[in-house]
Amino acid sequence: MEFRAESPMSSPRKYDPPDSPTSVGWTRPQVVRLADARRPFRLECGRTLAPIDVEYETYGRLSPRGDNAVLILHALSGDAHVAGWDATAEAAGRPWRLRKPGWWNGMVGPGKAIDTRRWWVVCSNVLGSCYGTTGPASIDPATGRPYGCRFPPVTVGDWVRLQARLMDHLGIRRLHAVIGGSIGGQQAMEWALRYPRRLDNCIVLASGARLSVQGLAFNMVGRHAILNDPLYAGGDYYQNGRGPDVGLAVARMLAHITYLSEPGMHRKFGRRRNAGAGGEGGFGPEYEVESYLAHQGRSFVERFDANSYLYISRAMDAYDAARWGRGDLVVACHRIRARTMIVSFSSDWLYPPRQSRELALALCRAGREVTYVDLPSDVGHDAFLVETEKVGRLVQAFLESGGPGR
Repeated sequence: MEFRAESPMSSPRKYDPPDSPTSVGWTRPQVVRLADARRPFRLECGRTLAPIDVEYETYGRLSPRGDNAVLILHALSGDAHVAGWDATAEAAGRPWRLRKPGWWNGMVGPGKAIDTRRWWVVCSNVLGSCYGTTGPASIDPATGRPYGCRFPPVTVGDWVRLQARLMDHLGIRRLHAVIGGSIGGQQAMEWALRYPRRLDNCIVLASGARLSVQGLAFNMVGRHAILNDPLYAGGDYYQNGRGPDVGLAVARMLAHITYLSEPGMHRKFGRRRNAGAGGEGGFGPEYEVESYLAHQGRSFVERFDANSYLYISRAMDAYDAARWGRGDLVVACHRIRARTMIVSFSSDWLYPPRQSRELALALCRAGREVTYVDLPSDVGHDAFLVETEKVGRLVQAFLESGGPGR
């Protein structure tokens, strides 16, 4: 097997091979049934759902006292495969996992910022996704067909309550830390608010108490592209041999623009034309940035489900941490007991620094222990995934300063 050469923009350990001393090596996802007919899961929308299977991965060893568990929470299109190389990817129909390691491999592993020699790391796939956890593509036991849009609405709160059920199953009564970026940061905040006595530390990256109105608008346009694709078929496209690929690709291209920044795009692409582009007009991909976005759209269609995109993006829109304080964020923050670190990125315009500062200030006004850092970066929203050296130093120091018996 060949492993991808290191990109000059990424961490020197981002693509370490499975036999590297800094890699968690070959991994195998686990699946557990957390809800069934005898113990259904009640959603915030009022409906119950069963069965529910959850895919998760773990790395490292749980200490005898069980006090070194770190829960990592993935973003919109993420999954449970945080680090290492998936030994089951080809058999599971996920060949892209053979071509690259987990989505935060530069951060998680022996000797890395989230050191698996010290911390026992867990990550699970959210409800409604298409990566091993029950979602719209799963079979509805009532009909024998995929749920499609008959799948019930899900929320960030539902995800966190299901994660808590997973922690119960694993015997974890208290977490040393929860860590998440973007919509994963929303989940981290929800953990701190909903289960204040179950965690010691909370790390929120590139996120805030709620998505901005501009973010709502971008998500709406992405969903509009999917819903108006002629092949969407009301969400029942699974037996048709082809789904709303064009709509999903457009949604991904639009979203991907919000993950970047103008300075970063200028540095990476400028206004360079593709080789052979004559500039005589027409509507093909004339510029490098056009080809890049088209590639992002195509590759996303190969690995993600359109209905899952609809459900997860809607949950992202709906989340508002202030609801715990009846609309007052400071009142809501009084619930929190965990030490909290909030990290924003200077060029992020999906969750701009002002939103992170608002959350940090609310925690201060509530008298809670909070660290806020605005990191300079021209990468945009994706900086929490790309700037592993900068983010890693902060996360490592925060985890160790809040260690057991500090």
